[in-house]
Amino acid sequence: MHIAFLTPEYPHPKVIHAAGIGTSIKNLADALTRKGEKVTMFVYGQKNDEIIVEAGLEIHLIKQKNYKFGTWYFYNKHIQNYINKVIISKKIDIIEAPDWTGFSAIMNFRIPLVIRFHGSDAYFCHLENRKQKFKNKFFEKLAISKANAFIAPTKFAGDLSKKLFHIKNKPIKTINYGLELSKFHNLNPEKYEKETILYLGSIIRKKGIFEIPKIFSIISKQFPNAKLILIGSDTFDLQTKSKSTWKLLETFFDNKNVNYLGKIPYIEVQQYIKNAHVCIFPTFAETFGMVTIESMALSKPVVNSNFGWSNELIIDGESGYLVHPKDHQKFADRILDIFSNNDLCSQIGEKARKRVEEVFDIDKIVNQNIDFYKSIIEKK
Repeated sequence: MHIAFLTPEYPHPKVIHAAGIGTSIKNLADALTRKGEKVTMFVYGQKNDEIIVEAGLEIHLIKQKNYKFGTWYFYNKHIQNYINKVIISKKIDIIEAPDWTGFSAIMNFRIPLVIRFHGSDAYFCHLENRKQKFKNKFFEKLAISKANAFIAPTKFAGDLSKKLFHIKNKPIKTINYGLELSKFHNLNPEKYEKETILYLGSIIRKKGIFEIPKIFSIISKQFPNAKLILIGSDTFDLQTKSKSTWKLLETFFDNKNVNYLGKIPYIEVQQYIKNAHVCIFPTFAETFGMVTIESMALSKPVVNSNFGWSNELIIDGESGYLVHPKDHQKFADRILDIFSNNDLCSQIGEKARKRVEEVFDIDKIVNQNIDFYKSIIEKK
């Protein structure tokens, strides 16, 4: 079987952007190639056209093109035509695309299209109680109507997406994201920087970052030397129209032990996780949470938001903690419990790793993807 992925991001030095979606796609692509499947990656919006072949994977970088008018339409058609030529020459069997803003809406492929619910604009607008732009709503619905089938990283994300897009008579399969666990080892989980809290993720309102100063203030009263490290890209704030959400956020901290590192190379992130005493993810809107399971895989205690998708990642009180982000006292209490009890910290970390091994091992999950792709190809 030959599987293709259409994506705006991918963790590679020559690709402009990479985040959680790109990481999840790479983990799956690598696992598919280890299983003997052929994989081709189409990464759009890049600086140059280039084809990269490495580790059994072919990556097509598609240069961003601008036109005098109708750039979105003509560029998307350019991508469609390019991919269809490769589909014929390389005999690709099936292609997967993301749901965000319906990028594949006007594309017509010669093979079955699977859309994975990484998180559509409709999905996030619903969770954040925001009005969706008409353009995004129109194109997302059009893209959904053209797909043959869907994959959701959590049942919560699949069920909500099905409801939002009124999907009927098309298969939706829940398949978790996974990790290549051989790349996630913490040989000395008992060694970390005491009283250090780590937040990983974009500096954006929907990730619950404005709850962090209130939580950290409670922590600091009991542990004055506690440190907070934040890692992730700064973003435009929709609510205030500020160009820098971090500039807004930093005004709410009354403690000097706060260090925002911005975006750092993915290869360096693991060491920050290992060094942390606890990792926190107070997000309001997510479909899964790659950084959550990456932290768990490195035997790190995690305090996470308690919304629907999170209940599929963590067993509360066993492999981590689930707390509503606005319950600042309870969120802080869970962190304080970990700070105050070394045995509890170790136990939670061990069970977090075990949870990932049991549920989020990509070498187990990949078979679910292969079986689902085959079922869609056979129907076509």
